[in-house]
This record gives sequence, C-alpha cells and structure tokens, in this order.
Amino acid sequence: MPVITPTTTKLAASLGIKNIHAVPRVTKVVVSVGVGKNRDNKQHIEAVQKDLAAITGQKPRARSARASVAGFNVREGNLVGYTVTLRGKRMENFLTRFVDITLPRVRDFRGLSLKVLDGNGNASIGLTEHLAFPEIHADKTDVIFGVGITFVTTAKNNETAEQMFRALGFPFRTEELEED
Repeated sequence: MPVITPTTTKLAASLGIKNIHAVPRVTKVVVSVGVGKNRDNKQHIEAVQKDLAAITGQKPRARSARASVAGFNVREGNLVGYTVTLRGKRMENFLTRFVDITLPRVRDFRGLSLKVLDGNGNASIGLTEHLAFPEIHADKTDVIFGVGITFVTTAKNNETAEQMFRALGFPFRTEELEED
C-alpha cells in the first residue's frame, strides 16, 4: 500500500490521476556488481561483498553463471557477481541517499540522461566507481568497482516515469546538454 505524501499528491495532480493508489511509485531497487575476471581473487570478492553490504545495508547475494560462455572463459556455475534487492524502508532510505548524497558526489556529473529509462517506466543507472557512495572511504578500500542500479516502478511508460523520478528529485539533463 503506497504511502500518501505531498510528492504523491502533486504527482497525481500533474498526471491527472484521481485515484491516489494509481500514482506510479518505485516498487524495488536492485543494486548489482559484476566481479569479472577477479572471480578467483578472494580478496577482491571479500572487498566487493563488504562494500556492497555497507552501501545497501543488506547482505549481497552471489550470482552464478547460468550457461557456459567460452569467449569469456566462464563456465556454468561460476561466480559472476553480487546483487541486492531493496524494498520498503531500506529502499526508501537508499533512494533518498542516492539522490541527495551519492549523485552530487559522482565525478563530472551533469545530470542523468533520459536514456536511463527503459520504455517500461524503469530506470537503470550505472556508476563507474563505487566511491561516490558516502559509506565507502577511499583511503580504506583497495578495490574500485562499478555498480549497476535499477529502479523498478509501476509506471507504464517513460513520460510518467520521468515525471515521477523528477518529483523524487532525480536530476535529469536539459535538452541543450544532451546535444553536446
């Protein structure tokens, strides 16, 4: 059941939705990290697990390869990465920390492109360095890795998803910056 907030009521008014429960909302956040060629390096894997748990506040789940891929030297069952699915309060806390603290700390950040929206109302954002998260101290970590974050919503298309994400505070680029 969605929580009715001033943001929800403003979004409902701007979208012309009368039923407050039909307003699009974020249902879950999936944070994932691939380990790549470092799947046999125990120190790297432990650092990824520790840092991902610190970022999300939840123990990461190991993901293994479903099929063998000879070109990438991956066999079925090999470790390929870690993932965390956030819902409820943890998701809301992560969302506000991500928008208010993490995105401003990203190096050379000029706003999110509208290309992060997938056409079905979801947004997938990739960060090249996990050091942008305030829970990670650069001097205490010796491993730097990228993080993929997917925001799964109940929005049906990109237009309503964009309005919802803007209402949540996501900084999207203006049109003149996208042409550069």
